[in-house]
Amino acid sequence: MSNFRGEYGPWALVTGASSGMGAAFARQIATRGLNVVLVARREDRLLALSEELKRSASVQTRVVSADLSRDDFIPRLAEATDGLEVNLLVNNAGLGVTGEFLSNDLGAELGMLHLNCRAPLLLTHHYGRMMRDRRHGGIIFLASIVALVGNAAWSNYAATKGHNLLFAEGLAEELRREGVDVLALCPGFVRTEFMKLTPFGKVMSMDPGAVVRIALHSLGRKRRVTAGLINKAIVFSTRMQPRIMNTKIFRAVVRRVQRV
Repeated sequence: MSNFRGEYGPWALVTGASSGMGAAFARQIATRGLNVVLVARREDRLLALSEELKRSASVQTRVVSADLSRDDFIPRLAEATDGLEVNLLVNNAGLGVTGEFLSNDLGAELGMLHLNCRAPLLLTHHYGRMMRDRRHGGIIFLASIVALVGNAAWSNYAATKGHNLLFAEGLAEELRREGVDVLALCPGFVRTEFMKLTPFGKVMSMDPGAVVRIALHSLGRKRRVTAGLINKAIVFSTRMQPRIMNTKIFRAVVRRVQRV
């Protein structure tokens, strides 16, 4: 725990921290002794989590209410974190738009693209440069097992996760001699507000805390980690089948797991 703080402290920044995976990241990072900048749109939830972390983990926090799908969030975050040594960035914030792409609202699809891809790119460029200069830090990208396969009804969403996976893997190689660890986290279905799960999906899904523990344990040890034995088996199976077959199988699984 003390080594984790030495490698990635004293401050972490977690996006999408108001619930689900983001809140789990914030809690577990705080228990490892890092101060946490909490970023999301819902300020009331961030304030409640901030008080919880101060009380339970005796760490410092800063709350930044921001919409990362907008164009103007970086100056606000830069001002809010001025003077802080942020050496751990968790690019967790994201959303998914379900449905046939051509039937969906283009604004919603662009908003997802901005939040899932553009925001991590901007945040990584801003905070990653400072980590590189300090030769010290870590960056986590939230990808997904659907990043590996084209997915009907999740076409753009799967593509955004593919972007994060490939971006993380390439960046990890760029920074491997710079003292900055980069990890792509590839969970499957997770029990969060984002996922509306069927009974079968609840059996297939993982608890956010378990996924986060795997990610934090893997940071600095791996460049990509798939959370969960079932998900590892699914990922392995994609190597054995034609891509068109993978697409059909994933579509069938998503229909059975998620209420769409």
